[in-house]
Amino acid sequence: MASSGERGRRLRRVGAAAVAAVASLSLVAACSSEDEPATAPPAGGATGEVTVPISAMTTRLLDPGAEPHATIEVAPADGTSQRIRMTTESGVHQQIGTQPTQDFSSPELTLDLDARTHTEPTGGYRVEMTIADTSSPDETLGRALEDAAGSGAGLTVAPDGSVTALRLRPAPDSQDIARSAIEQAFYTAVYRMIAFPAEPIGVGAQWTIHQNVQSGIALDQTTTATLTALDGDVATVEFSVDQTPQSPTWTLPGDGGTLDVDRYVMQGTGTARVDIGSPLPTLLDVSVGGEQSYSDPAGTTALHQTTTNSVELSEQ
Repeated sequence: MASSGERGRRLRRVGAAAVAAVASLSLVAACSSEDEPATAPPAGGATGEVTVPISAMTTRLLDPGAEPHATIEVAPADGTSQRIRMTTESGVHQQIGTQPTQDFSSPELTLDLDARTHTEPTGGYRVEMTIADTSSPDETLGRALEDAAGSGAGLTVAPDGSVTALRLRPAPDSQDIARSAIEQAFYTAVYRMIAFPAEPIGVGAQWTIHQNVQSGIALDQTTTATLTALDGDVATVEFSVDQTPQSPTWTLPGDGGTLDVDRYVMQGTGTARVDIGSPLPTLLDVSVGGEQSYSDPAGTTALHQTTTNSVELSEQ
């Protein structure tokens, strides 16, 4: 049996892995469905395009809302273009036992994206995006972003608005810090997108969106959405996000052992405005945050984290 000192050293060794994994959870950095293994983000230094499957969204209509009802399908015409500004930021503060709290937060990042659609013959469409401009108030990241010009990404989008795949295209000269920040920004946005139910709905309609998220620890993510306005082709949705662990035990990467999930709270709210003729939402503004507490099976050492993340998309 390991001594308390050995358990403490083991927890300190996995601290870095815990930071990375839980930070990814709060930012939704990697994910999978129940039937397939998690797909990690491309490793730093990777070149070329990498396609990452996104776990399926399942919608369930709770209330169809007021008449008149209509089926909402996102269907921009082939070649439709759009300029979007995306801003993301995350905070991760971690404390192991009684050690001082450490700050592993990611700085704010803003990307100006030129997007264009390509319709698919089987339904849905692809969005190809090129980064036109980047900025960050963090000097180190800001300098690194200068070499990321020309990086891009692509999405495969179903008619209900759900994203089924993410493609990442880092510029060849991108530094690791810039590549990682850009990848994380797209992951964050993808897992905050809204899918519409297959049934006809009207103002006041409410539905849930279920999605599996995994990055070290498996989560069930439930988004509860309400249609607050429907003006022609533009739908406005208010929503809440709630994540819960699928297991009371977290198996750490790299044979790092296990931690008990003592407390896991991750919740938030947001607003989305979707024009069915545009490649991307014309507005997406959501913030999610919470606290997580873990301990080794012997209960001698604890890991506590406070996490926040936000993403904002706006049409320019």
